Amino acid sequence: MDVITNDQVESFVRDGFMKLTIGTREQGEAAQALLWQQIGLSPDEPENWREPVVWAADMTGQGPFGELMRSPVLAAGLDAVCGKGGWQPRGAAGNIPIRFPRLPPADDRGWHLDLNTPLPDGSWQVSVRSHTLLVLMLFSEVGEDDAATRIRAGSQRDSLAALGDEGHDHIAAGGLVEPASRERPLALATGLPGEVYLVHPLTVHAADEHRGERPRFMAQMPFFLTEPLDPAADTPLARALR
Repeated sequence: MDVITNDQVESFVRDGFMKLTIGTREQGEAAQALLWQQIGLSPDEPENWREPVVWAADMTGQGPFGELMRSPVLAAGLDAVCGKGGWQPRGAAGNIPIRFPRLPPADDRGWHLDLNTPLPDGSWQVSVRSHTLLVLMLFSEVGEDDAATRIRAGSQRDSLAALGDEGHDHIAAGGLVEPASRERPLALATGLPGEVYLVHPLTVHAADEHRGERPRFMAQMPFFLTEPLDPAADTPLARALR
């Protein structure tokens, strides 16, 4: 039996994202415990939570991070979306923003697309010919009030039209895709530790204010494609633009 169903693939084509359970809650919470140690804070001492966003990182892929990164379900999901051989494995989760409640929100909640196209000088831009796919990996339980990433379902098609054939810097791209996708329905990246969202590189999304009680731990990592996105290809990644 296929790990990823046809209905899941078609939901990605329609909405520009797909949710998967790639590991256990215990694995996700074990990764969270390591992140608490890394940032020098405690879940039992909220009086010491003084910043709305604290950045941590997994750069080694050891322990529970590596177990999740090597998940067969994650690999099957990426195969299903990008085509077999259409993506490059990565060993570590990378940078991980931790969002804390009961604090004035950070000014980083605009609708946008992640930088997805490297340039010869080492800088990045946003273009239709994306070199990456975005993966959101949860290490904590995330409800609707817990700074869940906001997603405009189906907005990848709006981005295709708004961006055109040119590359754009991060701010300019956001200024194009935000008004173009404004009428799209809102989805929230809620879930449990050990779950991920595969997000199309042209799906418009945004951070949200934390209105809950528990800090949100979530990695947001690019997986490189083996070839730049071709809107005319026959993969679900390309079909999502039609």
